[in-house]
Amino acid sequence: MSGSALRRGGAGTTEGLTVLDAGFIRSWIRIAAEGVGAARDHLTQLDAAIGDADHGVNMDRGMQAALAALEGQPDEEAPPGRLLELVGNAIVLKVGGAAGPLYGTAFRSGAEALGDAPVFSGEALLAALRAGLEGIQRLGAAVEGDKTIVDAWLPAVEAFERELRSGGDAVAAAARAAVAAEEGARETIPMEARKGRASYLGPRSIGHQDPGATSTAILFEALARAARSTLA
Repeated sequence: MSGSALRRGGAGTTEGLTVLDAGFIRSWIRIAAEGVGAARDHLTQLDAAIGDADHGVNMDRGMQAALAALEGQPDEEAPPGRLLELVGNAIVLKVGGAAGPLYGTAFRSGAEALGDAPVFSGEALLAALRAGLEGIQRLGAAVEGDKTIVDAWLPAVEAFERELRSGGDAVAAAARAAVAAEEGARETIPMEARKGRASYLGPRSIGHQDPGATSTAILFEALARAARSTLA
């Protein structure tokens, strides 16, 4: 969208800069909830191999709760950061195991980064995504290569930043991030898990894709789709 006015319900441009609003957050979570729901059985199968076989069910329940939380916030003027906080809170309450606190912390940390601003830029979105990563790592103490969520979230943030620094907009950055997250998830297959329930298996965890990294890739694919739909 060109011009000086921000289109309510997603994104627009003002003074030549891309800006996003609460509608973008709502779109992201709606698409993410659809994606997680569609992948529920696949996520559960991945988790059955190296975990408790509940990641798909838990994430589906959590994302549906997050979506309901946003639908229960009818205030169109609610700031994007407040919406992310609602998402994080819902996930913490509804998602069992380690995933609930980790993803909940990620969204809450992103909310804190966005603050109370009614709109935000691609740079602010990058800051929110990075804050989410830092929250995950602070809570889970995982680093790249541990076969966790981090192995998809970290390369996604790096790809998003590289695209912005090269002059790309939020749409291109989100698309790059989605590809990097998907690649990161696949790259967990030959890894030996060093964190979480999968780490108990030791070498037997090799050869299986990490379910948390896979659900992270779904979140970033949803981010890219939301960016395309609201900034087209």
